[in-house]
Amino acid sequence: MLKLVVPKGSLERATFELFEAADLKIVRASEREYRGSVDDPRIISVAVLRPQEIPTYVEDGFFDLGVTGEDWITETGANVVKMTALEYSKQTDLPVKLVLAVPRDAGITSPEQIKPDARISTEFPNITKAYFEKLGIPVHIFLSYGATEAKVPEIVDAIVDLTETGSTLRRNGMEIVDVLLESRTQLIANPAAHEDADKRQAMEELMILLRGAVDARGKVLVKLNVHRDDLERVLALLPAMRAPTVSQLSEEGYVAVETIVPKAQINTLIPQLKSNGASDIIELPVTKIVP
Repeated sequence: MLKLVVPKGSLERATFELFEAADLKIVRASEREYRGSVDDPRIISVAVLRPQEIPTYVEDGFFDLGVTGEDWITETGANVVKMTALEYSKQTDLPVKLVLAVPRDAGITSPEQIKPDARISTEFPNITKAYFEKLGIPVHIFLSYGATEAKVPEIVDAIVDLTETGSTLRRNGMEIVDVLLESRTQLIANPAAHEDADKRQAMEELMILLRGAVDARGKVLVKLNVHRDDLERVLALLPAMRAPTVSQLSEEGYVAVETIVPKAQINTLIPQLKSNGASDIIELPVTKIVP
C-alpha cells in the first residue's frame, strides 16, 4: 500500500534500529543495497536515499511516506505533511543544530559582526541565504559537499553546518556564534497520499508503532511487592506516566506495584525501594510505549 523511503548516511543505522524496535524490520541484501522490504502488508516497497533528496521525492509522489530531517524539509521548501517528530539522531537523540560557526581567533561573538561580502560555506544555501538576508548582511555562499569545517580559513570566512554536540567544530578551532534552527528527524507524508483514507490509516498505524518505540527508549518496567504499611513511602519514590499500578496479592497485607521509570534512574532507585520496604524487585526492558 505505502511506498517508504528512509535516509542513507549518518541517520541510516539509527533509522534501521528504530524500525526494527517498532517491529518493522527493514531487510535488504546488503548495507550497500538501496532497496529493501518490510514484512508488513502496509509497506509495499522501501528505498534508501540521501536525506536531502527525500522531502522533494515525497512531495512529488515518488514515495508516500518518508523519514528525513527538519533541516532538509526547510532547505528544500517541500510541501509535505509532517506526521510526527521522531526524537532520535546518530549520536545523542538530541536535536541537531544548524549553526553559524567562525574561527576561534576571528574575534567574532555575534552574527552581526560578520563582515559584508564574507565567504560562507554550507550544505544549506537556501537557509543560509534567508538568514543573512534577514540580518541585512550581503555574503557569498559556497555550496559544500562535506567536511565544511575544513574550508576555514583558507577558502571561506565562516560556515553554516550541522552539529549535535559541537565537539567536531571545537576540535577544528571553530566557535558557534548563532543557531539557525534545531532539527528533529521527521516522519513525513505525501499530501495526496495522506488525503487517501486507506493510506492515511496505514500511515497512522505505522506512526503509532514508531512513536511507541521512540517513547520506550531509555525506559524500563519495574515490578515489586510491598506491604501496605510501606506502600506510601514506596509510591513516593516512583515516577510514573500517570500513576503506578497497584494490585492486591493473595498474601494478606501485601500488594504488587509496577510502573515505567527512566533507565538512567534505576541504579539509585532500586536500593531506595529496597530500603523502604520493597521486595521481589524486577526490572524489565520496554520495547514500546503507546499512550
